[in-house]
Amino acid sequence: MYEKVLEATNYIKKQLDDLPKTAIVLGSGLSSLQEDLTDKLILNYADIPHFKTSTVKGHESALIYGKLNQKKVLLMTGRFHFYEGFTMKEITFPIYMFKLLGIKNLILTNSCGGINEALTPGDIMVINDFINLMPTNPLIGVNDERFGPRFPDMTEPYDLSLRKIAKSCANTLDIPYKEGIYTGFMGPYYETKAEIKMIKRMGSDTVGMSTVPETIVSHYLGIKTLAFATVTNMATGIQKKKHSHDHVVKMANKAAISLRRWIKEVLQNI
Repeated sequence: MYEKVLEATNYIKKQLDDLPKTAIVLGSGLSSLQEDLTDKLILNYADIPHFKTSTVKGHESALIYGKLNQKKVLLMTGRFHFYEGFTMKEITFPIYMFKLLGIKNLILTNSCGGINEALTPGDIMVINDFINLMPTNPLIGVNDERFGPRFPDMTEPYDLSLRKIAKSCANTLDIPYKEGIYTGFMGPYYETKAEIKMIKRMGSDTVGMSTVPETIVSHYLGIKTLAFATVTNMATGIQKKKHSHDHVVKMANKAAISLRRWIKEVLQNI
């Protein structure tokens, strides 16, 4: 694993003269953030050693370097999901690569279903904790101490200092937000009513099919992590209509207008 990550890292270093300290993973419908980049350089996943390509509508397959308000950043315009058939190591491979590239801050974004009925579609939630309901996690297997410890602590998977900055920036920009717990569900089907009842009783505010594997690995690697969840629909049994991925992408695109402004302001303050 280490050698594969190193090979990918060396490829990226050959393409970029000036490496950023922040990376952003864009969820469904949120790739519009790349429109704000200047000095853009696009690296296709297919050209990066050991990278996979995304198969999900609303996700591209490119790593994009550029500047947001003169702040250097790497954007992942397509993430990998467990339901696509990838292993957990394949899903989180880019995060391992970020570590060897010297990334210090990781911003994760996703589209999710709302469980807490104080949420409404279009809300953006700062994630403060997670519940892992996927059948495995990316740290299973032989541990390589060059990456991190065998038993990483998960007291604060989402960095408190970055969350404080995010909330302060939202207040400055007058962007309303919520804060809460996100549950990672395997998918690819939308959860049943019974499953949502269970997840709600566990204390979760939102549910989705990503983010948790990346969070586990980024925290394990010592990368400060911040995550935004865009509520694109209410979960099964709470909303009265059936789910549609097209609707998810449509709502994510609408919320992206505020999220783009918010992320750019956060970047100026970290």
